[in-house]
Amino acid sequence: MTARFAFTALLLLAASPALSQQFGTAQLPIKADDGKPIANHAVTAAQMAKVAGLPGLVPAGNPKGDVTLYQFYDLNCPFCREASRDVHELVRTDRNLRLVFVPYPTLSVQSVEGGRVELALREIATPDRFMEFHRRLYFRRGTIDGARALETAREMGFDLKKILEIANAKHVTETMKQHAQLGTELKLIATPSYVIQGVAILGHPGLEPLRGIARSVRTCKKAVC
Repeated sequence: MTARFAFTALLLLAASPALSQQFGTAQLPIKADDGKPIANHAVTAAQMAKVAGLPGLVPAGNPKGDVTLYQFYDLNCPFCREASRDVHELVRTDRNLRLVFVPYPTLSVQSVEGGRVELALREIATPDRFMEFHRRLYFRRGTIDGARALETAREMGFDLKKILEIANAKHVTETMKQHAQLGTELKLIATPSYVIQGVAILGHPGLEPLRGIARSVRTCKKAVC
Protein backbone atom coordinates (compact mmCIF):
# COMPACT_ATOMS: atom_id res chain seq x y z
CA MET A 1 0.00 0.00 0.00
CA THR A 2 1.34 3.44 -0.88
CA ALA A 3 1.73 5.85 2.00
CA ARG A 4 -0.32 8.98 1.43
CA PHE A 5 -0.46 11.94 3.77
CA ALA A 6 -2.70 14.93 3.30
CA PHE A 7 -0.80 17.36 5.52
CA THR A 8 2.88 16.68 4.97
CA ALA A 9 3.55 20.41 4.63
CA LEU A 10 3.41 20.54 8.42
CA LEU A 11 7.14 20.32 9.08
CA LEU A 12 9.86 22.03 11.06
CA LEU A 13 7.18 22.70 13.60
CA ALA A 14 9.25 24.06 16.39
CA ALA A 15 12.64 22.72 17.29
CA SER A 16 16.03 23.00 15.72
CA PRO A 17 17.82 19.74 14.89
CA ALA A 18 19.52 18.09 17.82
CA LEU A 19 23.29 18.57 17.90
CA SER A 20 25.94 16.94 20.02
CA GLN A 21 26.58 20.01 22.11
CA GLN A 22 25.35 21.96 25.07
CA PHE A 23 22.05 23.83 24.70
CA GLY A 24 22.08 26.88 26.92
CA THR A 25 22.77 26.93 30.64
CA ALA A 26 22.30 24.24 33.25
CA GLN A 27 20.12 25.64 36.00
CA LEU A 28 20.41 22.45 38.04
CA PRO A 29 23.64 20.43 38.48
CA ILE A 30 22.57 17.63 36.16
CA LYS A 31 25.42 15.89 34.39
CA ALA A 32 25.47 13.57 31.42
CA ASP A 33 27.12 10.16 31.64
CA ASP A 34 30.38 11.69 30.41
CA GLY A 35 30.44 13.98 33.46
CA LYS A 36 29.68 17.16 31.55
CA PRO A 37 26.76 19.44 32.54
CA ILE A 38 23.67 19.01 30.41
CA ALA A 39 21.40 21.96 29.66
CA ASN A 40 18.24 22.17 31.72
CA HIS A 41 15.79 24.77 32.92
CA ALA A 42 12.75 25.10 35.12
CA VAL A 43 9.24 24.29 33.96
CA THR A 44 6.31 25.85 35.82
CA ALA A 45 3.49 23.86 37.37
CA ALA A 46 1.15 25.28 34.74
CA GLN A 47 3.47 24.11 31.98
CA MET A 48 3.77 20.67 33.56
CA ALA A 49 -0.02 20.47 33.49
CA LYS A 50 0.03 21.35 29.79
CA VAL A 51 2.50 18.54 29.12
CA ALA A 52 0.29 16.08 30.99
CA GLY A 53 -2.71 17.25 28.97
CA LEU A 54 -1.20 16.87 25.49
CA PRO A 55 -3.47 14.80 23.21
CA GLY A 56 -0.83 12.54 21.64
CA LEU A 57 0.87 11.07 24.70
CA VAL A 58 1.81 7.39 24.73
CA PRO A 59 2.39 5.96 28.23
CA ALA A 60 4.79 3.07 28.68
CA GLY A 61 6.14 1.24 31.66
CA ASN A 62 4.05 1.24 34.81
CA PRO A 63 0.85 3.28 34.22
CA LYS A 64 0.62 3.83 38.00
CA GLY A 65 4.30 4.54 38.49
CA ASP A 66 5.47 6.88 41.23
CA VAL A 67 7.70 8.90 38.84
CA THR A 68 6.64 10.22 35.42
CA LEU A 69 9.24 10.98 32.76
CA TYR A 70 8.20 12.58 29.45
CA GLN A 71 10.42 12.09 26.40
CA PHE A 72 9.97 14.45 23.43
CA TYR A 73 11.52 12.80 20.38
CA ASP A 74 11.77 12.79 16.59
CA LEU A 75 11.95 9.45 14.78
CA ASN A 76 14.78 10.72 12.56
CA CYS A 77 16.89 12.21 15.31
CA PRO A 78 20.07 10.07 15.56
CA PHE A 79 20.42 10.92 19.24
CA CYS A 80 16.85 9.71 19.86
CA ARG A 81 17.77 6.44 18.15
CA GLU A 82 20.80 6.08 20.42
CA ALA A 83 18.75 7.07 23.48
CA SER A 84 16.08 4.46 22.74
CA ARG A 85 18.30 1.66 24.06
CA ASP A 86 18.74 3.45 27.38
CA VAL A 87 15.06 4.35 27.58
CA HIS A 88 13.93 0.78 27.03
CA GLU A 89 16.46 -0.48 29.58
CA LEU A 90 15.25 2.14 32.05
CA VAL A 91 11.64 0.96 31.65
CA ARG A 92 12.69 -2.69 31.89
CA THR A 93 14.64 -2.24 35.12
CA ASP A 94 12.56 0.45 36.89
CA ARG A 95 9.19 -1.16 37.48
CA ASN A 96 7.81 1.95 39.15
CA LEU A 97 8.62 4.37 36.33
CA ARG A 98 5.89 5.81 34.16
CA LEU A 99 7.55 6.75 30.90
CA VAL A 100 5.49 8.83 28.49
CA PHE A 101 6.49 9.18 24.85
CA VAL A 102 5.69 12.56 23.28
CA PRO A 103 5.91 12.38 19.47
CA TYR A 104 7.65 15.60 18.43
CA PRO A 105 8.36 15.41 14.68
CA THR A 106 10.24 18.58 13.83
CA LEU A 107 13.18 17.69 11.62
CA SER A 108 11.72 16.90 8.19
CA VAL A 109 8.71 15.97 6.09
CA GLN A 110 9.73 12.35 6.59
CA SER A 111 9.58 12.81 10.36
CA VAL A 112 6.09 14.25 10.06
CA GLU A 113 4.95 11.29 7.96
CA GLY A 114 6.38 8.80 10.43
CA GLY A 115 4.90 10.78 13.30
CA ARG A 116 1.47 10.60 11.69
CA VAL A 117 1.69 6.82 11.57
CA GLU A 118 2.76 6.72 15.21
CA LEU A 119 -0.08 8.98 16.29
CA ALA A 120 -2.52 6.82 14.36
CA LEU A 121 -1.13 3.64 15.85
CA ARG A 122 -1.43 4.94 19.41
CA GLU A 123 -5.21 5.00 18.87
CA ILE A 124 -5.46 1.31 17.96
CA ALA A 125 -2.53 -0.37 19.75
CA THR A 126 -1.90 -1.24 23.38
CA PRO A 127 1.04 0.55 25.04
CA ASP A 128 3.13 -2.62 24.85
CA ARG A 129 2.44 -3.01 21.13
CA PHE A 130 3.22 0.66 20.54
CA MET A 131 6.51 0.29 22.37
CA GLU A 132 7.35 -2.73 20.21
CA PHE A 133 6.51 -0.71 17.10
CA HIS A 134 8.64 2.18 18.36
CA ARG A 135 11.57 -0.17 19.01
CA ARG A 136 11.25 -1.85 15.59
CA LEU A 137 11.30 1.51 13.84
CA TYR A 138 14.61 2.37 15.47
CA PHE A 139 16.05 -1.00 14.45
CA ARG A 140 15.57 -0.01 10.82
CA ARG A 141 18.40 1.70 8.99
CA GLY A 142 18.03 4.99 7.17
CA THR A 143 15.34 7.64 7.20
CA ILE A 144 12.01 6.76 8.78
CA ASP A 145 9.18 8.12 6.63
CA GLY A 146 5.52 7.22 6.25
CA ALA A 147 6.19 4.26 3.98
CA ARG A 148 8.76 2.68 6.30
CA ALA A 149 6.54 3.26 9.34
CA LEU A 150 3.63 1.62 7.51
CA GLU A 151 5.80 -1.30 6.49
CA THR A 152 6.67 -1.86 10.14
CA ALA A 153 2.99 -1.67 11.08
CA ARG A 154 2.16 -4.19 8.33
CA GLU A 155 4.82 -6.60 9.63
CA MET A 156 3.14 -6.40 13.03
CA GLY A 157 -0.27 -7.20 11.58
CA PHE A 158 -1.97 -3.81 11.88
CA ASP A 159 -4.70 -2.62 9.51
CA LEU A 160 -2.91 -0.19 7.18
CA LYS A 161 -6.13 1.22 5.75
CA LYS A 162 -7.28 2.17 9.24
CA ILE A 163 -3.89 3.66 10.08
CA LEU A 164 -3.88 5.83 6.96
CA GLU A 165 -7.42 6.98 7.67
CA ILE A 166 -6.44 8.15 11.14
CA ALA A 167 -3.03 9.50 10.07
CA ASN A 168 -4.66 11.86 7.56
CA ALA A 169 -7.36 13.00 9.97
CA LYS A 170 -7.59 16.63 11.03
CA HIS A 171 -7.24 15.80 14.73
CA VAL A 172 -3.79 14.29 14.09
CA THR A 173 -2.68 17.55 12.49
CA GLU A 174 -4.01 19.46 15.49
CA THR A 175 -2.22 17.08 17.85
CA MET A 176 1.09 17.69 16.09
CA LYS A 177 0.53 21.43 16.26
CA GLN A 178 -0.18 21.31 19.99
CA HIS A 179 2.93 19.26 20.67
CA ALA A 180 5.03 21.67 18.60
CA GLN A 181 3.57 24.77 20.21
CA LEU A 182 4.19 23.49 23.71
CA GLY A 183 7.69 22.37 22.76
CA THR A 184 8.38 25.91 21.61
CA GLU A 185 6.97 27.33 24.84
CA LEU A 186 9.16 24.99 26.86
CA LYS A 187 12.22 25.90 24.75
CA LEU A 188 12.86 22.27 23.80
CA ILE A 189 15.41 23.10 21.12
CA ALA A 190 16.97 19.63 21.10
CA THR A 191 15.70 16.13 20.56
CA PRO A 192 15.41 14.12 22.60
CA SER A 193 14.33 16.33 25.46
CA TYR A 194 12.92 15.18 28.78
CA VAL A 195 10.48 16.82 31.16
CA ILE A 196 10.28 15.61 34.74
CA GLN A 197 9.21 17.12 38.04
CA GLY A 198 9.38 20.76 36.95
CA VAL A 199 12.56 20.48 34.87
CA ALA A 200 13.22 20.31 31.11
CA ILE A 201 16.42 18.50 30.12
CA LEU A 202 17.76 19.23 26.63
CA GLY A 203 19.46 16.25 25.10
CA HIS A 204 19.98 12.70 26.33
CA PRO A 205 22.00 12.52 29.57
CA GLY A 206 22.40 8.73 29.50
CA LEU A 207 20.94 5.79 31.40
CA GLU A 208 22.58 6.29 34.80
CA PRO A 209 21.81 10.04 34.99
CA LEU A 210 18.15 9.29 34.22
CA ARG A 211 18.12 6.66 36.94
CA GLY A 212 19.65 9.17 39.33
CA ILE A 213 17.02 11.77 38.51
CA ALA A 214 14.24 9.24 39.12
CA ARG A 215 15.80 8.37 42.49
CA SER A 216 15.95 12.05 43.42
CA VAL A 217 12.28 12.56 42.58
CA ARG A 218 11.41 9.63 44.83
CA THR A 219 13.62 10.91 47.61
CA CYS A 220 12.88 14.64 47.72
CA LYS A 221 10.29 15.33 44.98
CA LYS A 222 12.94 17.21 42.99
CA ALA A 223 15.04 16.31 39.96
CA VAL A 224 18.14 17.03 42.04
CA CYS A 225 18.03 16.78 45.84
